[in-house]
Amino acid sequence: MLPLSSCCRHATRSLLTFSHTNAVCVRLAAPNTQVRSYAKARPGVVKPSSHGFSKAQKRGKGGELDDTDQAASTKRKRYTAFLPMPAAQLTHPLFETDQRDSQLQLQNFHPEILTDAVVSQALAFPQNDKDPSRIFGLPRNLLVEYRILSKPCSVIRSVTIDVINRLDLASQESSANHRLVAVGSPGCGKSVLLLQALQYCYMRDWIVLYFPRAINLVNSKTSYTYDPRTQTYAQPVFAYQTLQRLLTVNGPRLEQLCTQAGVEVERRGTVPAGTTLADLVRVGTKEQVLAPTVLAAVLSELGKQTTYPVLLAIDDFQAIYCKTKYRDPHYSRIQPFHLSMPRLLLEYASGLRQFARGAVVGALSGTDTTFKLPLELAEALGLPPTSPSGPYAKRVPELQGYAKGLSRVNVPDALTTSEATELFDVWARDRAIPAGVLVRSFVR
Repeated sequence: MLPLSSCCRHATRSLLTFSHTNAVCVRLAAPNTQVRSYAKARPGVVKPSSHGFSKAQKRGKGGELDDTDQAASTKRKRYTAFLPMPAAQLTHPLFETDQRDSQLQLQNFHPEILTDAVVSQALAFPQNDKDPSRIFGLPRNLLVEYRILSKPCSVIRSVTIDVINRLDLASQESSANHRLVAVGSPGCGKSVLLLQALQYCYMRDWIVLYFPRAINLVNSKTSYTYDPRTQTYAQPVFAYQTLQRLLTVNGPRLEQLCTQAGVEVERRGTVPAGTTLADLVRVGTKEQVLAPTVLAAVLSELGKQTTYPVLLAIDDFQAIYCKTKYRDPHYSRIQPFHLSMPRLLLEYASGLRQFARGAVVGALSGTDTTFKLPLELAEALGLPPTSPSGPYAKRVPELQGYAKGLSRVNVPDALTTSEATELFDVWARDRAIPAGVLVRSFVR
C-alpha cells in the first residue's frame, strides 16, 4: 500500500496527463487555501503581500534582497535612527546651558566672614574628600540642585546668622538647652539652613553627625532584629554605616578622645577605659551585629567629654516621630521609640541624653507625604496640625515626652529682593538655567 503523499503525487500527474492529451480546459473551483509561489515575479506583475514569509524566503539569487525590500529596509532604518543635530543648528538659548566658559567664581564659605556684612551674598561650600556633605550625603532636592551647578553654594540669609549665633552659645553649654527645629513652608530653605549650620560647626572644629534623610530610618529599607537585652529592634546595617561615616569625617578628633569607663560589648568582652574613640568605632565597623551597641556607647562618651562640642543634625526631623513601616511579629507597625536608631535620636532631641557641649538641630520636611508632621510634634512646636487635633484625638504619651522642650526656628517663606537677586545671578552666571526662564521666574 502506497503512502498518502505518493498517492497525491500520482493523482496530480494523472490529472495533468488527462488535461494535455484531450486538450480540454477544465476550470475547477480553487480551494480556499494559501498557495506559495517561490518563482521570481515577472515584470509588470504586482507582487502579492509577503506576510508570513521569512527574510530568507524573500531573498533572490545570491542571497540579496530585492530592490523593493531593500528600499523599504533603508526607509525604516532612516526613520528609527536618532542622530545628534550639528552644533551649528542649536541656536536656541535653551541649548546654551551645556557650555560653561569656566567654573563659578564665588567667595568660599568660612566661619570668620559669616557676619551681617555677607547677608544676601552667595558663598561656595568647600569641596574635599572628607567634607561632611559628601560623606553623610545630602537631601534629594539639594543633591539635584548641586548637580546642576558647577559647584555647591548657598545664599547667606539673616536666619543663617541667627542660627550661627545660637550655635556659638551652644558650644559652651549643654545640648539640652539648645534643641532647635527649623520650620516653614515647603521649599523655603530649611534643609539649606541645616547644611549651613553643619558646615559652620565642622569648620569651627566641632564633631558633627548628620542624617540628611531621616526617613530612611523608619521606612523599612534596612534589616532589623529584636534585641531582648534592650527590648527594642536593632538596626545593625544603618548603625554600621553611621559609624563608618562618623569615623571618616571626624577621625582626627576621635583619635584625641578616650573612653572614661569600660564599654561592655557582647561577644567581645569589655573595651577597657582609655581606649580612643576611634578604636571603639572600629570595633563596631568590624562586625555589623555589634554596631548598634557601639554607636550608643560612642555617643555616650561624646556626651561626657568637653574637648569638642558636638552637633547632631537631622533632616526630615518629623519622620522619627511618626509610626514606622517596620512590622512586628503580629504585623503591626512599630513605633519609632521601639527601633534602636530613631529611639537614640529621640533621646537626644528630648534632652534625656545630652552632650556636655553642643546642640541638636533638626529641619522639618514635607517632601514625603507618607511621614507627615505628627500631632504630638506639631503641638510641641506650636504649629498648625495636619491631622484631627480635637480633645478626643489620640496622642501617644511617649512621643509627647520626646517632643517636650524643642525650640523652633522660623525660616521666612520667601526670599528678600536682594537674596533672590543674588540667587538668580548665580544661576545666570553659571548658565544653569536659560536667561529667558530666569527673567520670567524673577518677575513672578
